[in-house]
Amino acid sequence: MLCGALILTVAMGVRATAGLFMPPMSMAYGWPRETFAFAFALQNLIWGAANPFFGAVADRYGAGRALTAGALLYCAGLALMAYSATPAALYGSAGLMIGLGLAGTTFGVVLGVVARVVAPEKRSMALGLVAAGGSLGQFIMLPVGQGLIDAFQWQGALIALALVCGCMVPLAAALVGKGEAAASGQTIGAALREAGLHRSFHFLFWSYFVCGFHTAFITLHLPAYVQDHGLAVGVGVKAIALIGLFNILGTYTAGWLGTHWSKKGLLAGIYAGRSVAIAGLLIAPVSPISIYVFAAAMGFLWLGTVPLTNALVAQIYGTRYVSMLAGVVFFGHQIGSFLGAWLGGAIYDRTGSYDLVWQLSLALGLIAAALAWPVDERPLRRAQMEAA
Repeated sequence: MLCGALILTVAMGVRATAGLFMPPMSMAYGWPRETFAFAFALQNLIWGAANPFFGAVADRYGAGRALTAGALLYCAGLALMAYSATPAALYGSAGLMIGLGLAGTTFGVVLGVVARVVAPEKRSMALGLVAAGGSLGQFIMLPVGQGLIDAFQWQGALIALALVCGCMVPLAAALVGKGEAAASGQTIGAALREAGLHRSFHFLFWSYFVCGFHTAFITLHLPAYVQDHGLAVGVGVKAIALIGLFNILGTYTAGWLGTHWSKKGLLAGIYAGRSVAIAGLLIAPVSPISIYVFAAAMGFLWLGTVPLTNALVAQIYGTRYVSMLAGVVFFGHQIGSFLGAWLGGAIYDRTGSYDLVWQLSLALGLIAAALAWPVDERPLRRAQMEAA
């Protein structure tokens, strides 16, 4: 569990610095914000699309192989991003390669191992504890990333972050767990068909879509939103770091509550709470205090969806193919991430404001709450047989 948490700390922490590179890279090459935003929207989409495949590799051959491949791709993508002087090069490095790297080093693979080795009654709490590593990384790496940019300019900072990601390779050796052969002899195709015909799987998929929209838009565009309102760059950096700090508590709390209360009810509450936080941001005058209060509230609700959603996948469908099935649900998250990152830049370039995206985010939070509520938490009969 410790190695898994450390891998998430590095992978998610480095990813959280993306928004810091948008202003200097866009200025250096004369790109509109949409160019940079599309690269990271593409990254999110590839991350999601590749997640089931890395999950299937982890389920069948062991998580260590999937994690090692992902870590190497992540390092290479960051290094090449430092020399991406055209939009096409940026799409290949920041979009394709880092997207593949994230698919191999984040939640689907790491949490799949945890879900298999922890007793069902403790699973949600354990997933919350490990997922909190990603939040810790966000809190740590944002000021580190800004410090690297200040010291070495943005190109040197990307090379330094590539070296940081290299430490995931030795950590991957400790995560060697893979799925056990199912007593029912269920195949990958049968598992996918079973989930695809179950309506709760679709509810989880599309509610997770909203989670991705929120997190990608805010991570990438909040620093620019802050600067647009005349606040110092440091306010945006501190706000994203605050999201990471409060997310450590929020993610663990969500996982712990999931061992005692209805997971679907908690998910619905998280999504509705995000809408309340966004409404507060839109109503209050923009100031450092209002930004920090929003960041703290959103941080507490940030990735609490991760342990709850992954625990529900394992609880309903069993643990044999949990990495792959969680990866499919995560693809929904990343479709939302693609749209959140890209639409943020596209709408800003056309309107000169992020207001429309904030309003859309508020509405989507309420829709996600409505989708999460009817999820049937009962294990499928086949999953019950496997657990017996």
